[in-house]
Amino acid sequence: MGKREEGSSMLSRLLKSDHPAASFARDLLWVVGVVGAIALVLFLVSGTWPAVVAVESESMVPNMKVGDLVFVVEENRFGDLLTHEEGIRTGSGRFNAYPASDGRPVYGDVIIYRPNGVDSVHPIIHRAMALTDGSGQGGYITRGDNNPVVDQNTILPGVGVIEPVREEWIVGKALFAVPLVGYLPLNIVPLAVVVLVIMILHEAWLRMREAPQDRPAGKKKKKPKS
Repeated sequence: MGKREEGSSMLSRLLKSDHPAASFARDLLWVVGVVGAIALVLFLVSGTWPAVVAVESESMVPNMKVGDLVFVVEENRFGDLLTHEEGIRTGSGRFNAYPASDGRPVYGDVIIYRPNGVDSVHPIIHRAMALTDGSGQGGYITRGDNNPVVDQNTILPGVGVIEPVREEWIVGKALFAVPLVGYLPLNIVPLAVVVLVIMILHEAWLRMREAPQDRPAGKKKKKPKS
């Protein structure tokens, strides 16, 4: 009981204190709470994580560009995952307003996957071209719209030859993208530093404004009699 009261007292002091450190902590907790709430909503809607990814390369140009913020959903949410081959038959696809770099029309979904299931490597966002069913090596063949060859013919540092993408390696499929907004997460560290510095400077400025009002007025000196 004593520990609970002590914890409640500490929280109460943090919420009511005018100390700059307490005020900064409240601002920081508010930011963390808002970010956490947004992340929770994104996860509930998308069914996967990360629910947003930023495009970092030109491999999907012109249908996706560097700095696009892509919203990701579980691969079978809002419709089954569709490959390029399947999309040709139905005329369906996403992010296919423009043809690929070699002039061919593109169809099907764009997927986000971890190459060979390696978590330490940044996920790849490329189009699902076809589904193979080899002996123990079955999976999706993928390709960037701006790339001359499929991913499975390339070697990735730290991974080796990229294998056909198994279902458990898929993060999700791209639902829609917002241009340029992806530059924010791509530069999240310097952005966080700038935000923290602004918060500290703003708090210091408020303290400087309030300081003269908190000082007691000095006594006026009496003029000497002539």
